[in-house]
Amino acid sequence: MTQHLSIDGLDHHYGSAQSLRAVSMAMADGECLALLGRNGAGKTTLLRCIAGLLRPTAGQMLLDGQEIGAWPSFRRSRGGIGYVPQGREIFADLSVGENLMVSMKAHGVRDPAVLEEVCALFPVLRTMWRRRGGDLSGGQQQQLAIGRALMGRPRLLLLDEPTEGIQPSIVKSIEAVIASLKGRMSILLVEQYYDFARSLADRYVVLNRGAVVAAGLGAEMDRDDVSRFLSI
Repeated sequence: MTQHLSIDGLDHHYGSAQSLRAVSMAMADGECLALLGRNGAGKTTLLRCIAGLLRPTAGQMLLDGQEIGAWPSFRRSRGGIGYVPQGREIFADLSVGENLMVSMKAHGVRDPAVLEEVCALFPVLRTMWRRRGGDLSGGQQQQLAIGRALMGRPRLLLLDEPTEGIQPSIVKSIEAVIASLKGRMSILLVEQYYDFARSLADRYVVLNRGAVVAAGLGAEMDRDDVSRFLSI
């Protein structure tokens, strides 16, 4: 597989506090990379830097060999980066259908097959089509958030803790969807739960205090070794 995303020596600061420390990692085209670490490790900060919502203070980010550090967030989105933030951030006052259509129009996608594909992955979206996003359960909102990101036909999907606050049956559904997307796009999955990450990851990276402290093949993730960086 060809290299899709490459990050080299990335630093980020919130004022005088350093949140990322010389982070380097790479993703192959079509693979799922699990990014693990406890709260405050820098996982969300890294995703927001990749999505263009935060500006690194040092380092380089390449997408398909192109430096994207100076690209605004909308250009990264149009360039194939889909982002599902922690907390979902759907449009609560818009219907499910309107949430999806807004994303479709924002990305300039006109093929109706995209909508059918997303609704096939998450049938509840069709069932709840006219329901306000804010009236959905947490699990339904998460499915909508992922579906909305997929409306832009991303080549790189950033998922920030998609299992957070979700009932187990929906977690299983989301796991199955992510598994089905592997190979069709690259997936950077931020997760705190070992079992969920282990089931999906081709490779993994662990952050601790903003720095990479472990990395390897998903099939070789050791529960004890990784879990010591996940527990409080």
